[in-house]
Amino acid sequence: MISQEVIYMEKTPAHALEDAGKSEVCCHHYYHFNRHHDEQLQKGGGHMPLIGETAPSFEAVTTQGTIHFPGDYTGKWVILFSHPADFTPVCTTEFMTFASMADEFTALNTELIGLSVDSLYAHIAWLRKIQELEWNGKKNIEVKFPLIEDIRMEVANKFGMIQPGQSNTQAVRAVFIIDPLAKIRTILYYPLSTGRNFDEIKRIILALQKTDSDQVATPANWRPGDDVIIPTPGSCGMAKERMESKKDDQYCLDWFMCFRREKK
Repeated sequence: MISQEVIYMEKTPAHALEDAGKSEVCCHHYYHFNRHHDEQLQKGGGHMPLIGETAPSFEAVTTQGTIHFPGDYTGKWVILFSHPADFTPVCTTEFMTFASMADEFTALNTELIGLSVDSLYAHIAWLRKIQELEWNGKKNIEVKFPLIEDIRMEVANKFGMIQPGQSNTQAVRAVFIIDPLAKIRTILYYPLSTGRNFDEIKRIILALQKTDSDQVATPANWRPGDDVIIPTPGSCGMAKERMESKKDDQYCLDWFMCFRREKK
C-alpha cells in the first residue's frame, strides 16, 4: 500500500490541501491498483524480464511441434513476438509480412517465434486461411515459423505480454529480441491497434550484431554501411589523443563524439 506521503510527494502544498478530502479515496485506489499489479507479476513468475536479463525459459506446444526455449535455439538470435488474436486484420498483415521476410531473418541467424492466447487448432485454421489471402503484393504466404498455443497465458505472463490496461484476455503486440546467449537485448510494445514496423525490427537485429562484432554504437537512423560511433574516451589523455588522431577512417565532432567511416 502506498502511503499518503508518497501520494503527495509530487504535489504542491496547494494541491495537497485541495486533495486532502480525497486522501482516503486516493489511498484506496492506489492500494487496489498495486495489489492487482502484484497479482499480475505473481502469475508471471514474480518479475517482468528486462533488457540485459536472461529470457525466461519455457516449453510450449506450437504449430511446428513442441519447442524448448532456449535449448532449441542455442547459438541463434530469436525474435519472440505476441499478437492479440487469430483471424484479426492487423495481426494477419503482420504475419504475412513476417513470413515473407523469414529468409531475410534466417540469413541473419535469427529465428522467429509467434504467440497468442488462441488454441492450436485456431492457429492452424488461421495460418491455412492466410495462404489464400493476397495483400500488399504478398500472396500464397506460408507461415513456417512456430506459433505458440498459450491458452493459459503461461508464456505470455512470463514475458509481461498481458497488460490489463489494454486487455485481460489478449496479449499486446510485444517484441523481444534475444541474443545467442539468451539475453534480452530489445523490448518493443505496440498497442492493439498499431501494426509493427518489421523493417525496424530487422534494423535492430543488424545494429545489435554490428555492435557485438565491432564494439561500436550506431547513431540515429543507422543503416548497414553508415558510419558508426566509436567508444567515448575514458580519460583526458585518450580524449586528447582521439582529437589529434589522423586516421583516415575516423573523424570527431568533439572529443566525446567520434565516428568510424565504414568501407563502402
